Amino acid sequence: MKRSRRTKIVATLGPASDTPEMIAKLFHAGADVFRLNMSHLPRERLPEKIEVIRTIEREARRPISILVDLQGPKLRVGAFQEGSAMLANGATFVLDSDQAPGDVNRVYLPHPEILSALEPGHSVIIDDGKLRLTVTEVGEGRAATRVEVGGRISNRKGVSLPDTVIPVPAMTEKDRSDLDAALNAGADWIAVSFVQRPEDMAEVKKIAAGRALVMAKIEKPQALTRLDEIMEVSDGLMVARGDLGVEMPLEQVPGVQKRITRGARRLGKPVVVATQMLESMITAPVPTRAEVSDVATAVYEGADAVMLSAESASGAFPVEAISMMSRIAEQVEKDALYWTILTAQRSDPESTAADAIAAAAHQMVDALGLNAIMAWTHSGSTALRLARSRPNASVIALTPKRETARRLAIAWGIHPIVTNDASDVDDMAFRAAKFAVRERFAEVGDRVIVVAGVPFGTPGATNLVRIAFVTREHAAKA
Repeated sequence: MKRSRRTKIVATLGPASDTPEMIAKLFHAGADVFRLNMSHLPRERLPEKIEVIRTIEREARRPISILVDLQGPKLRVGAFQEGSAMLANGATFVLDSDQAPGDVNRVYLPHPEILSALEPGHSVIIDDGKLRLTVTEVGEGRAATRVEVGGRISNRKGVSLPDTVIPVPAMTEKDRSDLDAALNAGADWIAVSFVQRPEDMAEVKKIAAGRALVMAKIEKPQALTRLDEIMEVSDGLMVARGDLGVEMPLEQVPGVQKRITRGARRLGKPVVVATQMLESMITAPVPTRAEVSDVATAVYEGADAVMLSAESASGAFPVEAISMMSRIAEQVEKDALYWTILTAQRSDPESTAADAIAAAAHQMVDALGLNAIMAWTHSGSTALRLARSRPNASVIALTPKRETARRLAIAWGIHPIVTNDASDVDDMAFRAAKFAVRERFAEVGDRVIVVAGVPFGTPGATNLVRIAFVTREHAAKA
């Protein structure tokens, strides 16, 4: 099943997309990856959801990637005596360790490690930015604040700390249980929320132990101070613009998005742009012009994937949202300016055989006007290195490992196929040409590029590039 675009679409599942029939509709409308959000999905239902997706995968005969998104540490205030309180601008409000119900003067903050980490001048943001406080004084088990932006504060509202390095790991006990469930159920990607430091990623990767790839969600300003280190240790990146927009000035978020997108592309690691991309389609059948432009900007920037959250999870028009996002990406990729931008951002190849081969394949695509690069790959690294330079051709990843094919389904321009490994060079070229015809990337008389490593089945041994002619024999056996 061939997509007519190279940018991938991530769809979040939820109440609006809870049935196998609706999930199948989302896939056929254009979803390449399904996100399961553990903030809302009970882990007991995880195997059931994954099996539904695998059934659709078998019927469609196209690998589908499953991204399990861990909740991460959620900071919240305690309860109020009256259920809520109205905070006036300029008033003093105390966060403390007293478990008694709160009032207009104070509230319990059930995170002693946070109280000890706050310092005068630090900002405290409550309820996704609706209320803003500034710490004026700290003491044992308490922090006094000045209300900068007041309003009603109610039970269990979320707390964000843009200036404070939170002395808690990115994984809670719930996350550990959810991670084990996800790995046992066969998730392809694990997204780690509220990453602050590379150690947060290293911890999850150690537990995953190669059973799934691990993606860092960049949604805290603290992560930006060590972004290069976090990107280096991660398998993929997500620009989680929702929390970023709460914890830092909104006008800075677009620049951060570009920085992360370009950094991930330079490293050849998939990058997903997420949050509020088609937000109005939660309640309306069409998006705003600004939202269309937002999606298009991410595509022009060369993001591997764009993501829908509430639009597909709880919105009234989940299928229409997927279809709209797909059409936007298709239109951008037809624009000559798109390729001009991608070419201008292309990174120089590194001093490795794999990058040298990828650069040569890219030059062949440009010189000969070819449509397909057929990449034999075991671990997926060959296909990712080819996609890194964003060639004006589809990368068909031929792999004997189903888990590799599924993981590659999130990456730009990669069309994964599960097949037996090649037995020799002639078999490699013949079956590559056959698959190019079968998947409608080439016709009789066309040429395709074949990239592989010899000896076959050796991960990381990319050392061969060849041009194959598509013949009637290939078409007959497709």
